[in-house]
Amino acid sequence: MRSILLVEDDNALALGVKYTLENEGFNVLRGTSVEDSKKVFCSNEKIDLILLDLTLPDGSGYDLCKYIREKSNVPIIFLTAMDEEANVVLAFDLGGDDYITKPIRIKELISRINAVLRRSKRDAMDIKRSGEIALDINKAKLLKKDKEIVITTVEYKLLMLFFNNPQKIISRDEIIHNLWDIDGEFVDGNTLSVYIRRLREKIEDNPSKPVYIETLRGLGYKWSKNVI
Repeated sequence: MRSILLVEDDNALALGVKYTLENEGFNVLRGTSVEDSKKVFCSNEKIDLILLDLTLPDGSGYDLCKYIREKSNVPIIFLTAMDEEANVVLAFDLGGDDYITKPIRIKELISRINAVLRRSKRDAMDIKRSGEIALDINKAKLLKKDKEIVITTVEYKLLMLFFNNPQKIISRDEIIHNLWDIDGEFVDGNTLSVYIRRLREKIEDNPSKPVYIETLRGLGYKWSKNVI
């Protein structure tokens, strides 16, 4: 069962939305303020989507959206009576996935929730995660703690090789074979060592004590964490 966090301080509206969503098969959690919703969000590992009001008793839905985006890519749909263009633009700029103005039309709400969840599922299938590192296959982007890190074509190819073979020893010869002549790059043992060092500098908290790319002397390298 998919869980939705409904952040709404209007009890009458919240009860109506909650009742409708539960009839559609969703599990609905409730938050009535910024701080209350933070606690609900942090205490529940499985939240699939957030319905977020802009005007809350102790602050703005924008503040809550920023807080959540620092921790998660969970889909967020804003529900608000504020329909000015500047409000809509800011909501999307902060990481919102959709914006619905009140009064809410229930059928439209259900349709847009399902559309956002479908899009989120498709996106998730194209992202491989390992610890704090994520690799967006569709866009060839590397993320650490959900912040993009610029990488070269060779570094992306190297990461793909590691992500496709987690916790397996890969010999230097095998890596060189996979990287050879990418975009005209000449890859040998020395340049491979340089690529590994540069990649560690980008992904490791302490490159001199790597937790992702492990060197096994005489054998090769290993990506030391699980990939999901």
